[in-house]
Amino acid sequence: MAKPISITIPHQLGAAEARRRLETGLEQLAGQIPGGDAARFTQSWSGDVLNFSALAMGQAITGAVAVLEDHVRLDVTLPGMLGMIAGKIKGELEKRGRLLLEKK
Repeated sequence: MAKPISITIPHQLGAAEARRRLETGLEQLAGQIPGGDAARFTQSWSGDVLNFSALAMGQAITGAVAVLEDHVRLDVTLPGMLGMIAGKIKGELEKRGRLLLEKK
């Protein structure tokens, strides 16, 4: 059974800088997908919304990231077995997102 998770991360970067940082961070994250490589991660922008899909541990993950001036909203659908550890995945995604978007 699929498990949806949503994360909202505030930032003070403006939409353009937040988007730039997310693009860079997602490239790095794609290379860390368990059991796969960057070829198993696809992304496409539609305005300020990034739609993505990934194959991890044989399961398809889909989601979208909306980039706004003062926050980013991440919506991810975790399939089957990954849904069982949704809390842990949500915590890790939130932690990485905050690190990417912290003002430096």
